[in-house]
Amino acid sequence: MMNGCLCCVLVGQMKLALLELKEKYNPDRIIVETSGSAFPAPIAWQIREMEEDGFVLDSIVTVIDCENFKGYEDTSYTAKMQAQYTDVILLNKHEQVSEQDLDRVIDHVNDLNTDTPKVKSDLNGVSPDLVFGLDTQLFSAAYNKTHSLDEMVFDPKHQENEVDLIQVIQHTSQVSTSSLSKDQLVAFLQTMPKEDIYRIKGFIRLGDSSRLHILNHAFGRHTLTQVEHEETLKEAQDIQVKITVMGQDLRMYFDKVKNALLDGGQGEAKIIPAHRHGH
Repeated sequence: MMNGCLCCVLVGQMKLALLELKEKYNPDRIIVETSGSAFPAPIAWQIREMEEDGFVLDSIVTVIDCENFKGYEDTSYTAKMQAQYTDVILLNKHEQVSEQDLDRVIDHVNDLNTDTPKVKSDLNGVSPDLVFGLDTQLFSAAYNKTHSLDEMVFDPKHQENEVDLIQVIQHTSQVSTSSLSKDQLVAFLQTMPKEDIYRIKGFIRLGDSSRLHILNHAFGRHTLTQVEHEETLKEAQDIQVKITVMGQDLRMYFDKVKNALLDGGQGEAKIIPAHRHGH
């Protein structure tokens, strides 16, 4: 696709390219990397229009080059729209600039967008858990490789995270007289501010149904998908809730998250603070 801009004149061609990728390679995920001047809204709209073709928009990520940001600052209308139409902003190469210069970058980005989460990305990058949700099509491969539900929901390298985590586990034997309903879950998710709560994902059973679902809540949007992978169902047969919440300043949300997801029953909830790198 070398004949124009992906976000304007080539939007229709992007659909054809994605369909061709699916037909030829059937990938689990597709990452669309645009130029730094691209406007993501038309691209996101196109992907959402392809839901019947099996495509789901997971997240929109913007990467800021902190080292080379000076000189490229842009407070134009296009820059503001670009910065606002994103789910998370990653601050790349932050360890290569002084604390003063980093503050300048963050201040400038805040002028464009104060609400979107801003996460530092070190030399090892950020956890895929932050930018990717849980995918039913990946369960078979993931489970057959790790044989562990924990690694599919709880990041084993959480100590390296630049974000806070809340982990909630409840077994079916710990449920109160009535389990959390779908309406109650949706009402709870709607109270979670996307500027602090980046992702909520994992396994959950709702209401009187014994069916296990995957919850994906990303930056204010959520989906519920029934689990059909037999090995996953077998491994999770005694799981009522197994959820990870990712975000910032999660201590202020801990009691609310715990009470909502455990719904008066017993269970375990813990908070894991972010690992803060130097400046």
